[in-house]
Amino acid sequence: MTMHLERGLSTVNTKNPKQKKLTKADQQRLYSEWRKFNKDMRRKHMHDFQFATFEAYVAYTRGKSTGTSTRSQFKEYRPSHRYTRGTTDHIPSHGLGVGTATKKEQQVYTGDLIEGIATMHKSNAVPVMKGTNEAKDISRMRRG
Repeated sequence: MTMHLERGLSTVNTKNPKQKKLTKADQQRLYSEWRKFNKDMRRKHMHDFQFATFEAYVAYTRGKSTGTSTRSQFKEYRPSHRYTRGTTDHIPSHGLGVGTATKKEQQVYTGDLIEGIATMHKSNAVPVMKGTNEAKDISRMRRG
């Protein structure tokens, strides 16, 4: 058996409640908010979003207005001047002597202090110096 909602027995209220009248304190609070809102819109350079009248702002805050401002329709942004890359039609190539560079010489160790490279824990490459017992320590997995 399915449950049906009987008319009038539902807990969902579908009536629109009557809005309370604005008190003088509420009007003063909304008036200061309206002034602050318009000031913020001017500061953000969004002049079209300001409310021209206090009544329009009150209607907006109470959910009675259809629009958020006096703006009639969306205006597509078009820059005042056309952006261009520049007037250069040709950029010289590498082969014309512009931007030539030589290959860096590979670095090679030429000293005699390091005897070799050993592998310790978890493939860790460790230099082995001459005249020390590092090679034996590494082979026994001892850290120095």
